[in-house]
Amino acid sequence: MSTTAWATADPYATALRTGRGPLFLRRADGWLLPLDVERWCARADPVDLDVLDRCEGTVLDVGCGPGRLVAELAGRGRTALGIDVSGTAVDHTVRLGGPALRRSVFEPLPGEGRWGTVLLMDGNVGIGGDPGGLLHRMSQLLAPEGLLIAETAPLDIDERAEVQVVDVADTGRSGAAFPWARLGTPALLRYADGAGWRAVDQWAAGARRFVSLRSRSASSRAEAPNSRAVISSQRAAKPSGESPVADR
Repeated sequence: MSTTAWATADPYATALRTGRGPLFLRRADGWLLPLDVERWCARADPVDLDVLDRCEGTVLDVGCGPGRLVAELAGRGRTALGIDVSGTAVDHTVRLGGPALRRSVFEPLPGEGRWGTVLLMDGNVGIGGDPGGLLHRMSQLLAPEGLLIAETAPLDIDERAEVQVVDVADTGRSGAAFPWARLGTPALLRYADGAGWRAVDQWAAGARRFVSLRSRSASSRAEAPNSRAVISSQRAAKPSGESPVADR
């Protein structure tokens, strides 16, 4: 599964640099989903802070975007790492003081099998367009009984589609198409139950919805997160595919 098309979506990089949209995900039929760029580029808000208060142990933020959550965790003295396929997002995160690595979640990552909490915020439960496959990957990253916190769509939906990032205000500029999914809480819980996860909690805050799940089995791949791995991950350049982390 490849999510690198997101990294080549120039409208996305431009929006992160400016801190504002409008920006959308567009399906092949023309339907548009607005992306909340301004919120992503702002400081963590009270809803975000409540999520971070629920985190346990070391925290991996998958699809960290411009890094508001990783920066907040780092400011609290928590061991955290953000990953994103966008170099612009990684650069922004590092400037905020949050450790970040340019990497797809489906590539080797530091600390596999030892993370206390993994975050899938801001719609990132849709990464790869295969919810079952993504949940399997999460189980590889988390420690046994580790916690997954996912933000779900605010409606009951289970949709997979090819999408593009577009800026309709700028002559319709768009990036390459890539697979994506949208899941409401009921759909995510169905996938999780079938994959052996245990539901911990579900809650709503404003227009946003969240689910927390606990992994039930040990990962087949285990590597303890350590300060050297996290510090080395602050580089924006992507290491070679042969080595999980540069300078390990």
